[in-house]
Amino acid sequence: MELENIQKVNGDIVANIEKDLRYISGIIKQKGREMLSNYKITPPQFVALQWLFEDGDMTIGELSNKMFLACSTTTDLVDRMEKNMLVIRVKDPSDRRVVRIHLLEEGERIIDEVIKKRQVYLEEVLKNFSTEEIQFFQSNLMKLHQEMR
Repeated sequence: MELENIQKVNGDIVANIEKDLRYISGIIKQKGREMLSNYKITPPQFVALQWLFEDGDMTIGELSNKMFLACSTTTDLVDRMEKNMLVIRVKDPSDRRVVRIHLLEEGERIIDEVIKKRQVYLEEVLKNFSTEEIQFFQSNLMKLHQEMR
């Protein structure tokens, strides 16, 4: 095959991968919203709780950076989550000027439940894949994620 044809084939493959990832992302977002409808949190609150669940306590600025939001937006988000007893603001013991957001038991419970529901959904989607296909898929997803970082 000529170089030009190889580049076109690769370009077509890349275009198809991008399209599939975009569609998959949309489906995940929609399913996630459906799962959250049973809880007293919004999708952005879920993302914030997820970061706190995975990375532990952090400042408004740190959480804002992870969520790509303005600090004022994150502050409003945290205010609502604090009102719903999902998080609490805690002064840093080593520097009392610093306030960290701490995930409370109810926030942790919601994150844990929703993540488990998402995993059950994914198990259902993958039921027609062989063990080898799933392992290959997981390996390549992990590699793609590392490359994107």
